[in-house]
Amino acid sequence: MGRHSLPDDYAPDGSGGRPPRRRRTVAIATMLVLAVAGGTVVAAQGGLLSFSKSCEETAVHLSMMTSPDIAPAVRAVADKARKDDLRSDGRCVDVNVVSRDSYKVADELANGAHRPDYQIWLPDSDLWLSRAKGNGDAVPISPGESIASSPVTLAMVPAAARSLGWPGKNYSWAELTAAAMESDKVRLGAADPARSATGLLALTSISASSDKQGGDSDTRVAATAKLLAERMSDGDTQVLETLARDGSGAGKGDPARNQAVLLSEQAAFSHNAEATGDGKLDLFYPKDGTPLLDYPFTLVDEADQSTRESRAALRFMTLLSEDSSLRTLREHGFRTTEGTADEELVASAGGKSPQPYATSPGTAPSDETLQKMLGMWTITVQSARLTTVVDASGSMATIVPGRNQSRMDVTKASLIQALNQFTPNDEIGLWEFATTLDGDKDYRRLVPTSRLGDPAKGGGTHREKLSAAFSALQPVPDGATGLYDTTLAAFKEAQRTYVKGKFNAVVILTDGSNQDERSITRSALIAELKSIADPARPVPLLAIAVGPDADREEVNEIAEVTGGGGYQVNDPAEIQAVILQAVMTAAQSNRAAGE
Repeated sequence: MGRHSLPDDYAPDGSGGRPPRRRRTVAIATMLVLAVAGGTVVAAQGGLLSFSKSCEETAVHLSMMTSPDIAPAVRAVADKARKDDLRSDGRCVDVNVVSRDSYKVADELANGAHRPDYQIWLPDSDLWLSRAKGNGDAVPISPGESIASSPVTLAMVPAAARSLGWPGKNYSWAELTAAAMESDKVRLGAADPARSATGLLALTSISASSDKQGGDSDTRVAATAKLLAERMSDGDTQVLETLARDGSGAGKGDPARNQAVLLSEQAAFSHNAEATGDGKLDLFYPKDGTPLLDYPFTLVDEADQSTRESRAALRFMTLLSEDSSLRTLREHGFRTTEGTADEELVASAGGKSPQPYATSPGTAPSDETLQKMLGMWTITVQSARLTTVVDASGSMATIVPGRNQSRMDVTKASLIQALNQFTPNDEIGLWEFATTLDGDKDYRRLVPTSRLGDPAKGGGTHREKLSAAFSALQPVPDGATGLYDTTLAAFKEAQRTYVKGKFNAVVILTDGSNQDERSITRSALIAELKSIADPARPVPLLAIAVGPDADREEVNEIAEVTGGGGYQVNDPAEIQAVILQAVMTAAQSNRAAGE
């Protein structure tokens, strides 16, 4: 965002009327003229306040996609700015605030298929910024300052809170969720972490807290995720609707109703403002720190904006940090950007001493940690059925720079590590490929795609058999990369053996481009995949280009027609994280396509 200096402060011009923008209908414009002629000040509906004549002729019009929780507060600031003739470089600034879920905007920007018709985005968390970057085709974004914050908490109806010792008893995240889930008086719900920053940050905090307890933390977190998935809501608004209506007696004993939900302090503040009696929520603030929603002000496709637009957007960003705007945000239940606790706000939201609501926020999780958690969540919510196809060409014997291991050795270790993230209900198989590996075929099936928890012939489980097969992979001397024929064969086999209700996919790992001159051509492969792809039985190809010689653009072009994508890793040790990221991204895209 640094290419522009800050615009001038607004010059009060004091029109005091309410909008219409130039593209408002003639009927509304006529109504305003008649009202002014009658000596009446008129407010047009829809939150648009009128400018003075000079403003309307020169105004800079901006559109701002805003997280639904903070949209009312930002809209109030924008309306006042319009009334006060907020100016940038002598021109009035008109910001139209549109409420839209952050995950939807992130996915649209990551897709990059359409140029956005908005200049500003205000998601509820900076975690969406990483998701919006996509895999290379995304609309560029320029993050700016955070404008507010709200801690993530665990909210309970009063009876449930008292059963766990509120407000006197303090818990860590791991202790609190375990206590809630073990109690027969508490049913715990959450918003889908793939669609909710609150849900994802809470789940990540539970995982970090569980790690500190020692033992098999991965199993505990997976079990927690599984239980949360059973009571999952699509988003933050929907999760509030699942709460038992204790005040009226409705919902008591109803197994579909929750007594506790993972929720931001601001969401609890808004809920309590409209609730009465036992319908209000009490908040637990875990003692190991509450992550913050941080609302980063973000310019969208800044290079495509005019100088007037980007400078007006920056002027609005500075307005949001001024005292009058901070008061508006506070009145809507938001903390300052530093997360400083306001006693009155906390009490209205349901917090009470000695709950540690003033504790410093927990350390923000890294992008890698969030991706790993999303991958785990996706696998937990929807069991996976994956065919793993590994390049066994001679180039996989190349030593990885900085390591005394070949590409194949590092790839095998990373695959075995990734295998640990899958549950016994997941189904995984293994192919290898190199030219003329099996007669005229460039591929060989090594392990059938079966449930990891099933017993294997000769003893042990399918997971153990697959891990041994990963360990046994070896580069084929003088073998070249038979990518195209292998890709088509693996895709057709995955389609033929498709299992409804699971996330079906083919994961292909290759360190080079196709080298089989007798194979199908790339254009013919893409055309064939496009013609046989079935939206009712989706099987995305997740293609991972390994090392500097691999061509991500090539594998991405092939994978995209199936609903999948191409990924690049320079170090094979990164494969585990990329597989989980690819699974999460493709599963989310397929789910969105089915809505």
